[in-house]
Amino acid sequence: MPPRARPTQRQRRLGSELRKMRNAANMSADAAARQLGVPRTNIPNMESGRSGISRERVHALADIYGCTEKPLVNALAEMTGTQPKGWWERYRGELPDAFADIAEMEWHARRLHIAVTVHLPGLVQTREHARAVFQHVIPDPAEADVAQRVAHRMDRQRALDRPDPPEVELILHEAALRMRFGGREAARQQLLRLLDIARRGTVELRVIPFSAGGFPGAGQSVTYAAAAVPALDTVELDSTHGPEFLDSEQQLRKYRAQLGAMRSVALSRQRSQTLVLDIINELLEERHVS
Repeated sequence: MPPRARPTQRQRRLGSELRKMRNAANMSADAAARQLGVPRTNIPNMESGRSGISRERVHALADIYGCTEKPLVNALAEMTGTQPKGWWERYRGELPDAFADIAEMEWHARRLHIAVTVHLPGLVQTREHARAVFQHVIPDPAEADVAQRVAHRMDRQRALDRPDPPEVELILHEAALRMRFGGREAARQQLLRLLDIARRGTVELRVIPFSAGGFPGAGQSVTYAAAAVPALDTVELDSTHGPEFLDSEQQLRKYRAQLGAMRSVALSRQRSQTLVLDIINELLEERHVS
């Protein structure tokens, strides 16, 4: 089988973790290939995500490298190409690969910590809100492209409805609650949807009010995806040029601290839901007055 031309973010992450394991063993790629009994090019291809790898080969490499961290090795084995393809794969080639990479990250996360200041997270958006957001993309997208992006965003929400959904912490600034993408009624329906999701046992909503003033990370949208083992956690940062995925221990530590600082200035779970309800009522009153 020829090497993959476009490995996914998850495939690249698996490869990079195998490289870390080999480097920790102070072993060259050539030596690893000899011990595994494969051509010398196989190791770099596996470590770049360009070649598939089986569960058995992950365990074999761990033995060769002397890695005794069984939870880590088992978690890496779960990331191999032997897993069934997810729903997001049908969007590859139709939308930028990053769309599928984000969906795959969310689907496999054990816990999600999401912090945003202006846009509401894609996992909680209504169809109308998502459509309004995508209509503000520059350059102006074609209607068919908007429809496909909205469909993908709605499909992403399957992660919250699966039998074993991830625990989700939403840290939202009050500004995000008051943005009116799609108009007043669309904004009201969006907040009703957010409130419904926030009342689930697996979701915790924390709102940072305007009165909190400044705080670390005020200008960033961050998703911290916690994996089966902390070493495989991932941070995803949104930007206008596309998402950026981070996974070094230093970066993970920084964003755990940033999320902690944001959490410290946020309202309690109950007060956060009350603030959302207050804004919903304000929108309803405006409608009656107009």
